Amino acid sequence: MANTPAPAPAGRLTELTAGQPIVYGGDRVATVSPELAGAFHAGDRLVVDPSSGALLHVPAAEHELAESAVTRALTAFAELSRCTDDQITAFFEAFAERLEDDAAFGPIAAANGRDVEAARERGRSTTRLELTGRMRADMVDGLRSWATTAARRDESVRTLHHDGWELEARRAPLGVVGFVFEGRPNVFADAAGVVRTGNTVVFRIGSDALGTARAIVAHALDPALAAAGLPAGTVTLVESSAHAAGWALFADGRLSLAVARGSGPAVAQLGAVARTAGVAVSLHGTGGAWIVAAPDAGTDRFRHAVVHSLDRKVCNTLNTCCITADRAAELVPVFLDAVEAAGERRGHGARVHATDAALAHVPAARRVQESSVDRADGVHREPFVDEIGVDQLGHEWEWEGSPEVTLHVVDSVDDAVTLHNRLSPHFVASLISADPAVHAAFFDTIDAPFVGDGMTRWVDGQYALETPELGLSNWEGGRMLGRGGILSGDSVFTVRYRATVHDPELHR
Repeated sequence: MANTPAPAPAGRLTELTAGQPIVYGGDRVATVSPELAGAFHAGDRLVVDPSSGALLHVPAAEHELAESAVTRALTAFAELSRCTDDQITAFFEAFAERLEDDAAFGPIAAANGRDVEAARERGRSTTRLELTGRMRADMVDGLRSWATTAARRDESVRTLHHDGWELEARRAPLGVVGFVFEGRPNVFADAAGVVRTGNTVVFRIGSDALGTARAIVAHALDPALAAAGLPAGTVTLVESSAHAAGWALFADGRLSLAVARGSGPAVAQLGAVARTAGVAVSLHGTGGAWIVAAPDAGTDRFRHAVVHSLDRKVCNTLNTCCITADRAAELVPVFLDAVEAAGERRGHGARVHATDAALAHVPAARRVQESSVDRADGVHREPFVDEIGVDQLGHEWEWEGSPEVTLHVVDSVDDAVTLHNRLSPHFVASLISADPAVHAAFFDTIDAPFVGDGMTRWVDGQYALETPELGLSNWEGGRMLGRGGILSGDSVFTVRYRATVHDPELHR
């Protein structure tokens, strides 16, 4: 029998040529552009986004930054198993105390001020970037809540007793969590919660907030780790603003979980990169909530639900509203008034994008009304109401100071559910109705993890579960296995099994 030849040793990609085909997904091909070929050098990495075929260039320096951070986190993960729960508690307390201390917080506030000013100069949104007094207090409260959370990194889940032996299932830390997020400084406190369950975490933050992040690490985070005697790599920042650093981090197969928060397309791309590397993902990108007004919707309840779902722009903000046709003549004007009131509460105007079916119920004066709309690049005069196609109902409006929403009129609640399940990000849905049977049917048929009967802004880990969240997952990419849509630090764990043999002659 002839010997099977040994496989050729794997080589290294050291250069690219314009027009070079790159095979991905088994039967698809992407082509190297002249720009990519010219920028690629020996030591660089090439990552393919399997969902789009985009060729993502990771320079050697960005790869080394991410790889080094994960290595430090892996080392810290092993060392953390020898640290006590009291030390972990002390870390959260020390982190909170330093954020609360004006002397320690001063450099952080100064760095954030520089980040905010630089973002404004570039016409970037600063709504979530500015480290306000409220955000600072929320960070402190979040860290203190982790300090008081019961230690559960080695908790018995279940014990099965057999003849001569028993089997125990116990919670255990998961490993290293990779975390890429947008410019929200408070996410540090949220994501540090994975340490409560014995995990370590590697961060990468966008360019807008990198200065703030560095200051938090230098003046609060690292001193807290040292004071508690925890390993230095327990919480690590990848100090790069390049997107390539995020790709490199999520392409590292040593991660146990990759968490991404930010804009929909960027988060989806990061998730695709992580999945290609075999890393489990939790994505928190596309959001936008839907409210459906049923035929028996209470006018006041509907108005309050709209107003209180538009207090600020986050993922659980009202994005799309559907009103049944038999109530449209009454409720469309109520909706317009509520959106306008939400804008006035913020000191600005508002925008409504109405479908043809909804425009038929918009008063003539509203159709010609203009509004002062606050955007990242300044205030603009724009129509209060304009037209949008039904196929755009799922578009998420990213607004700065002026609420921006979509309005549609449907024949029935069932029609609204069908549109939601086809066009929405499958995230938050609220039904305004007094009929328990209608609510039951809505809950059974709406494809969303978060369902309510009033304002949509309740969807938040801290507000709803009194636990700082890492993020909220929609179902746009499918339902999650055995886990709710609110990911928090204490939900990042695995299960180990331990056998205890009482009968030394036990055999099978």
